[in-house]
Amino acid sequence: MPIETGDPTGNPWTVLTSTTKYENAWMEVVEHKVLTPKGAPGIYGVVHPRSLATGVVPIHDDGSVTLVGQYRFPLKQYSWEIPEGGGRKGVEPQESAARELREETGLTARRWMPLMKLHLSNCLTDEVAHTFVAWGLEQGESAPDETEVLAVRRVPFAGVIDMVLAGAITDAMAVASLLKLRILAAEEALPEDLAALLRL
Repeated sequence: MPIETGDPTGNPWTVLTSTTKYENAWMEVVEHKVLTPKGAPGIYGVVHPRSLATGVVPIHDDGSVTLVGQYRFPLKQYSWEIPEGGGRKGVEPQESAARELREETGLTARRWMPLMKLHLSNCLTDEVAHTFVAWGLEQGESAPDETEVLAVRRVPFAGVIDMVLAGAITDAMAVASLLKLRILAAEEALPEDLAALLRL
C-alpha cells in the first residue's frame, strides 16, 4: 500500500508559463504550460468567466416553481432551468439573482434564502455559482436580454423534482438546487412559511 507524504490537498501542478489565448466581454481563455503531478510536461487550458453565475428557485404561494426554457447554443439543445444569469464580481450574488429573476420572469420576492455555492465544470473553468430560493412572489413585467428567447412555465414542486429525476432538467445549477431544496424540505430544515408552501 502506498505511503502518503506531504499535504494531499496541496497543489501538485507546476505552472511554467501562462498565456491568454482568447478573450471577450464574458470570458478569458488561458493556456498554461505545466509540469503534471507526475512531473511530465503538458498544457492546461482554463476558462475564466468575467462574472459570477447565479440562480434562484422561485416558489409561488401555491407551491409551484417558475421554470425558464431556452435554447442553449453550446449544447445545441433546448433546456428547462431555474431563472439564472451572471452577476458582476463584487456585487452581492443575491442582488444579481434578484435582477435576473425580474428580467427573465417579471417576478420579485419578499423572502430569500441562500441554497448553495457551486463550482461548475471544475476541470476546465473556475466559474462559481451562487443559488437561492425565493418566495413571497409578486408578478411584474419581464425584460429579457436581446440574446434571450425565453419560455416561462409554472410546475408543481413535486413535478419539477420528477423532471430532474427523469432527466428533463439537466442544468447543473437547477438540478443541484432543486434536489437540495427537496432534501431540506424532507429534513424539516426550511423556514416554516416556505416549508408550508412545499407541503401543498
